[in-house]
Amino acid sequence: MNGPVTAPAALVVAVPAHNEEAALPAALRALHTAARQPELLARRVRVVTVVAADACSDGTAALARRHGAHVVELERRNVGAARAAAVAHGLDLLGPAADRAWIATTDADTLVPAAWLAHQVEQAAAGWDCVLGTIRVAPHPTLSAAVAQRHRSLYFAGRPARDRAWDHPHVHGANLGVAADAYLRARGFPALPHSEDHALAAALERVGARILRTDRCPVLTSGRTDSRAVHGFGTYLQDLTLASTTGQLR
Repeated sequence: MNGPVTAPAALVVAVPAHNEEAALPAALRALHTAARQPELLARRVRVVTVVAADACSDGTAALARRHGAHVVELERRNVGAARAAAVAHGLDLLGPAADRAWIATTDADTLVPAAWLAHQVEQAAAGWDCVLGTIRVAPHPTLSAAVAQRHRSLYFAGRPARDRAWDHPHVHGANLGVAADAYLRARGFPALPHSEDHALAAALERVGARILRTDRCPVLTSGRTDSRAVHGFGTYLQDLTLASTTGQLR
């Protein structure tokens, strides 16, 4: 990468949520811890967390506000629209600082590690326009050990030895970071009911964004099989579970 790069002046953390009052508190606590890391405090990086409460019939919105998050409410039942709304609201809140902002997206059923935001700021300062991270799957009563093992074998296929970087093939809205200017050049998250993260990554490639695929700072996502997003990760686990019960899982 050519020339010095300025670290982000502010962070927008975008979290889509559909009826997530059970999982959201832990997710927001983890994000709060990530926002209070010494590296970010030393840089005086402002962190704005926005929950997009999409078609919620429970207390998701009120709960998010009680935990200190900003909230934007919509009635789309569309994860792409929800992510985009959260990002747009966060950039609006930042005002002029939005020009040098970094956008980090995760999910309401996901726990980010304490170093998650500092890691993304570090990569932004190194000149990357986008960071595509990885996940680990938390145990869940609906996820059998056999299905969890099958997921791991598929997910980590091709991963090199531990002392080498893994240029992995995955894209997860639960662990994605992007510079605001690159995000806007790529026209942001499209209003898709699923795979909006893959669509954004493809658009970023088309506009020439510098994309880092790294396993350095994985997040812990729920192993539940009742997906909130149609064809989301939970649906994938559900399909693996179905394959195991019909004898197709090997």
